Amino acid sequence: MRHRKAGNQLGRNTSHRRAMLRNMVTSLFKYEQIETTDAKAKAIRPIAEKMITLAKRGDLHARRQALSYMQDKEVTHRLFNELKDRYLNRQGGYLRIIKKGFRKGDGASVSVVQLLGNEEGEAAAKN
Repeated sequence: MRHRKAGNQLGRNTSHRRAMLRNMVTSLFKYEQIETTDAKAKAIRPIAEKMITLAKRGDLHARRQALSYMQDKEVTHRLFNELKDRYLNRQGGYLRIIKKGFRKGDGASVSVVQLLGNEEGEAAAKN
């Protein structure tokens, strides 16, 4: 029975999985878009949204909580100073996961994870 066994293990032990998710969330806020497998994309969504919620709170305790999770201090400062302004009027759903296709090497389904709120820049890039 799988009672109270929530969460995806992603084929890794606990420390490897935690380090990988921390690196991916940091990279997401650094580049505002990353490409990864579907399972990893679904695993980082709640963590990234929690970091944005901490940034919206903006107090010292929230900043320290985010710094303790994210790997790069400059990226955390950018999240709290620049990126949080995009999401002040939004109640959730800060990420977009777009299915891209399958990876050539092993056939894993690949997705692109993007931060929302930069629609003006995306529209200009398409034209």
